[in-house]
Amino acid sequence: MTTMLEAADTAPPSARRATPPAWLVVALACAGQFLVVLDVSVVNVALPSMRADLALTPSGLQWVVNAYAIAFAGFMLLGGRAGDLYGRKRMFLVGLGLFTLASLGGGLAREGWELLLARAVQGLGAAVLAPATLTLLTAAVPEGPARARAIATWSAVGAGGGAAGGLVGGVLVDALSWRWVLLINVPVGAVVLAGSARRLVESRAGDRRRLDLPGALLVTAGLATLAYGIVQTEARGWTAAATLVPLCAGPALIGLFLLVQARTAAPLMPLGLLRRRAVASANAAMFVSGSAMFCMWYFMTLYAQNALGYGPLDAGLALVPSSLAVLAGSKAAPRLMRAAGARTVATAGTLVAAAGFGWQSTMSAHGAYVTGIMLPGVLMMLGAGLAGTPLASLATSGAAPGEAGLVSGLINTSRTMGGSLGLAVMSTVAAAGTGSATGAEALTRGYALAFRASAALLFGGAVLMAAWLPRRRPPAAAA
Repeated sequence: MTTMLEAADTAPPSARRATPPAWLVVALACAGQFLVVLDVSVVNVALPSMRADLALTPSGLQWVVNAYAIAFAGFMLLGGRAGDLYGRKRMFLVGLGLFTLASLGGGLAREGWELLLARAVQGLGAAVLAPATLTLLTAAVPEGPARARAIATWSAVGAGGGAAGGLVGGVLVDALSWRWVLLINVPVGAVVLAGSARRLVESRAGDRRRLDLPGALLVTAGLATLAYGIVQTEARGWTAAATLVPLCAGPALIGLFLLVQARTAAPLMPLGLLRRRAVASANAAMFVSGSAMFCMWYFMTLYAQNALGYGPLDAGLALVPSSLAVLAGSKAAPRLMRAAGARTVATAGTLVAAAGFGWQSTMSAHGAYVTGIMLPGVLMMLGAGLAGTPLASLATSGAAPGEAGLVSGLINTSRTMGGSLGLAVMSTVAAAGTGSATGAEALTRGYALAFRASAALLFGGAVLMAAWLPRRRPPAAAA
């Protein structure tokens, strides 16, 4: 494999392609990011159909979402570092190819375990692909207003992928079957793969140090074990051994990961990065906001279908205004950042989202669409769009060329790690609110409790951002 990876770097200069225009790099990077984030949410409206077809249990259904998210978060640091060492284009192609093949396997699954395995492999492919999308973009566009606009486009497309998942999934489930929420990735992935292989040029930074595979396995195992323990609280309670063992083992594995990172010569995540205020604070803020934001699509689609009686397509259409709001927020963020600063925009956006979550927590089993879904959804996602761009911009500004992939992987990891653990926690909160009842009123009561908890979490995140995010962007780091 090393020989293959080195082959591209030994090619004569005359064989290398001319640098493509920045807009094309941004377009291809955003296409890859759209696919990765779309698959976090596109399965939500298909969950009832998947459960009926594959006889999945309620906890198994949750793992259709979590298997992807945990593999995605756990291996993203490895994917980011691999891009720095072996080439961003190369890792973009490898990740996209793996993601596309796993989508084919998931769409053809005949048993529940086959679907969960395919989702985990999809997450692994996404973990290699996602950091390369942001690194390719930041390498193609110089730091300044132009890069802020490019990152805003990347954030908008990523957020739009999450937002569009409900609509895309609803159309595919209604018109074809749940399998097409995965199979649709195959032709789209093939087109992006062909365009990227033809037009992108290779870039690399850093030395040929080995990848820290033990570190990646430790952090992934820790996250998965912790998420499993949180899920077990719903069925077994907080005091059962089946709950306590993974709840203790997960943090222990994450602690062991940090210990290994402090001692190894080539760490997956150099802990010195976290001494930079912009990196540490932006990642902490992204983790907290991701813990709440990720749950929105999951619970909104379940509420629309299980409580209000919407079909898959109607549930997807109901979230279209939210999709437009997140795009509007992401595109408005760079202009607001120039006027008020990244910290102010991120804090204000998070407070707007918290207001939307609080409004959504007043939902009822007979709610009207405009006040029960549309308006609170618009507030939630407008705030998400406003907050995401300044956080990503702060976390990646000033990164040395050799750290660009790692820093990009870290911010994606924080968002996705927060989302996967947040979903596990909020699902447990919703189950506690629902109790043993199964009617629309009981389910709505549980969903409302999850939105209330998310609103409180976002308010705490806004306080964290106001106190910790730097007032000014850091200077560029040395290469």
